[in-house]
Amino acid sequence: MAIEYEQPIFVISVAAELADMHPQTLRQYDRLGIVSPSRAPGKSRRYSQRDITMLREVQRLSQEGVSLEGIKRILQLENQVAALQHRVAELSDELERRPRSLESRIFAAGAAGDVVSLARGKRPRARSQAIVVWRPRNGE
Repeated sequence: MAIEYEQPIFVISVAAELADMHPQTLRQYDRLGIVSPSRAPGKSRRYSQRDITMLREVQRLSQEGVSLEGIKRILQLENQVAALQHRVAELSDELERRPRSLESRIFAAGAAGDVVSLARGKRPRARSQAIVVWRPRNGE
């Protein structure tokens, strides 16, 4: 039976042993918001394999001289990058599912942030501060 990566199953003593840390260190990291495990009924901490991996990364960064505040910021930024990469993948998938007729459309964005669709070969009104965005078709 395989253990799910996100499944919170390890009690603090087991997690500390797997991460090669003292249980008090894990409690401190939880208080600081660096690695926050799930809570079981009765408020006991439960760690997942993902948490163990993060604890090992925290330990590595700490051994390299990064402060706990720096480690916390690094982990926040890594989570933000992962979320953005996920969103880009979602948007790319959505773009792939769109009808091909949208590829020939051109849109202009005005200074006020309004977006208008333009006919092919047409330009925004003169004296406009609009930018035009289009995707050329293959061979154009």
